[in-house]
Amino acid sequence: MDLPKYNGNIHPNEWINDLQTYFSIKKDSIDINIVISLVDSTIKLPTGIDNIEKLRDALKEDISFTVFKNTNKRILQSLKYNPERKGGDTSNFISTFRKFCYNAEINDIEEQKKYLFKSLPNNHFDYVSNEFFEKMKDVNSNNELIERFEEIVLEESNLIRNGSIVALKHVATGKYLSSIKNLCYTTGSRNQLVFVGSSEHIPNSLWKIEFGDELATYANNSIKLQHVKSERLIGICYYYNDNGNWIYDYSKSPSTDHTEVSCYDKNISYRILDWKFNHSKLDNHQGYLKSNDVINLSIRKSYLVNYGNIIQNGQVEFLRSHDIQFTIGNDTFQEVVCHNERLGGNDEWCIELIHEVKII
Repeated sequence: MDLPKYNGNIHPNEWINDLQTYFSIKKDSIDINIVISLVDSTIKLPTGIDNIEKLRDALKEDISFTVFKNTNKRILQSLKYNPERKGGDTSNFISTFRKFCYNAEINDIEEQKKYLFKSLPNNHFDYVSNEFFEKMKDVNSNNELIERFEEIVLEESNLIRNGSIVALKHVATGKYLSSIKNLCYTTGSRNQLVFVGSSEHIPNSLWKIEFGDELATYANNSIKLQHVKSERLIGICYYYNDNGNWIYDYSKSPSTDHTEVSCYDKNISYRILDWKFNHSKLDNHQGYLKSNDVINLSIRKSYLVNYGNIIQNGQVEFLRSHDIQFTIGNDTFQEVVCHNERLGGNDEWCIELIHEVKII
């Protein structure tokens, strides 16, 4: 280990700590003259320095230390947090943040909060700012500050985003909403069937969630769910024709009189694909949709009047599974339907964010 030199590009405390470590390893006492000789000649020291503390004070009085602190403040101002999903590293970010605060001698917690808040990404800013100020209210130490920041980062990583891959677990049975590419009902619409299947999220139970903004809010939401393997969208379909009389109805589920739920090609007409979600336990719940939220999913029917005019504000029905089964060939499936009855446990779905997807 060589004796470290000082040129103003390191905090004096850190430099002196390194020197003390060096002499401790060598089991020698600190020679102040040797230490002074390690200071760059561009830094003019006053006379009479005969111990480490006087040297420390002199280095902090030099203009080079002011420049060093201001440089670290400017770097701190431009520091941006990048989450792991975008290639970042939270542990490395926190280490860097704390280092710059130390170098700039920013010890006031309120000032550290401001720099940390400024580092956060601007997308979904409302969520971040609300969570940040709520969690940071009573923080009065650096450790608490970092602990609360980690909580925010963890919650942010569980937000459901536009394009996220999710699985929907039927809470009552613990099985996942599923579909199978090109396997169709033998009754009703004869479109690709939807059912509740495996107790694990396998490729057939993965869905891509789509909505207008980056994040989905409970206050104003409309989502689509695209089956990953078949690339078809889950919804309901209606039909009508004119053979002297208008016929307008929805396909019925295989085993009950409820509305059939199917997967459809994007280009097929006469289907409704927009779903609303509400928290199953909390009325008028606000905020953003997150992984492991338990929700009810509803869809609004349109209906036909006046010889072909489609009215959009029809009956609202909810996605449900129950213990009723149907068969196709030799296979048995647990039915999924839409209904307009009273909500209950069979209407609850836990949405789970899938971070790693392997589709075979």
